[in-house]
Amino acid sequence: MNTKKILLSSLMLTGLAASAQNPIVQTCYSSDPAPMVHNDRMYVYTGHDEAGADFFWMYEWRLYSTDDMVNWTDHGVPLSLGTFKWSDDRAWAAQCIERNGKFYWYICAHSKLSGGMAIGVAVADSPTGPFKDAIGKPLFDNGKWDNIDPTVLIDDDGQAYVLWGNPNIYWAKLNNDMVSLGSEVAMIEQTVEGFGAPQMDKREKGKKYKDNYTEGPWLSKRNGKYQLLYAAGGIPEHLAWSEADNIAGPWRYKGILMPEGNTKSFTNHCGVADYKGHSYLFYHTGKLPGGGGFGRSTAVEEFKYNADGTFPVIHPTDDGVKPVGTFSPYRKVEGETMAYSKGISTEVNDKVGVYVSDIHNGDWLKLQAVDFGTSSPASIEICAASALLGGTIELHTDSIGGPLLGKVDIPRTGGWEKWQTIKAAMSGNVTGVHDLYFVFKGYKGRKLFNIDWWRMKQ
Repeated sequence: MNTKKILLSSLMLTGLAASAQNPIVQTCYSSDPAPMVHNDRMYVYTGHDEAGADFFWMYEWRLYSTDDMVNWTDHGVPLSLGTFKWSDDRAWAAQCIERNGKFYWYICAHSKLSGGMAIGVAVADSPTGPFKDAIGKPLFDNGKWDNIDPTVLIDDDGQAYVLWGNPNIYWAKLNNDMVSLGSEVAMIEQTVEGFGAPQMDKREKGKKYKDNYTEGPWLSKRNGKYQLLYAAGGIPEHLAWSEADNIAGPWRYKGILMPEGNTKSFTNHCGVADYKGHSYLFYHTGKLPGGGGFGRSTAVEEFKYNADGTFPVIHPTDDGVKPVGTFSPYRKVEGETMAYSKGISTEVNDKVGVYVSDIHNGDWLKLQAVDFGTSSPASIEICAASALLGGTIELHTDSIGGPLLGKVDIPRTGGWEKWQTIKAAMSGNVTGVHDLYFVFKGYKGRKLFNIDWWRMKQ
């Protein structure tokens, strides 16, 4: 049993696991979320904390998307350190943005060229990639270690800005090509009025300030005001925010956005997005088993702006958000689409893309707000693979031990990536909207099978 399996298997020790929606990804640690809405989907670009790490060991970026805010599809690893030949370590916080039909993913990583951290940019024709290094070199690299956590905004007049930094805040204009700087890099002056404290080299030793900027900025604009959300307070971090009439400032400190509270992580990193008439704050916690400051996971909360466009105080929850749509089982569903899971992982190959793996006896995955319609499904087909003895999938509604809708016996197919489509009749009856659980059964201690996709038929 691998490290990830050991960490995640303890989810069944609590009855909360089956009803929780935060963190939104349970198959690996996913940090530093950056939301982006494109067409009818919400995309969240994240980092990836390695399991068992004792530092921020991160080598790739991951991507998840949804059209109902509760069932998330894993798109694997569209971008990694290998994409940037000038980088060799520390795939830290990043953000993707769309312009003129292309998608620009701004990252930070350790530079082999300068020995410091640098800002880079990748580009793709689709929000899911494939992404490539847009310019073959860093967008900005001066050998300093505070070039981390880029955030990007395209203003109302079309001017794009990129901003980053820890402990200082830097910003520059982007040209219309989005892959070159349109101005000199400037530093935003931090003051007590702007961020709760002056910048680090001007703070008085022993003096207690009301707050201070630390890292992880997120730049947005509302009602004509620039809003900068950021991790604050040092270690442990909370989220705070400031407001300005101009990017260069002066900035006005507005207060705490999310108290440090019960995140179980000494860092935080946030992003905001509006989707289908709702406003969401994405952030990360250490709440997965084995998680913590170096094992962080993406979470989300819905909130409502104050009447004047300012942020309320938002608290982390285990419940997460409510669905903004229903989920149809009568189509080809990628196996790596789920609302919550216990024990399983995902992997990628060139033939089928992302698939569900590491399935053992007692593991499960859940889909939320599944709409079965006015007539019960008659059958299901599942594309699976097993190198050993296979196992069984039990389909339950509303809970892990809820009404049994049907069973699918997965045979040995001759290999972990030798796929076979298995069909089975449904024995139960269900109509309307319910949660759907895939509960996996088989020989204890053995890997059972992998799942690529499934589809129900009426």
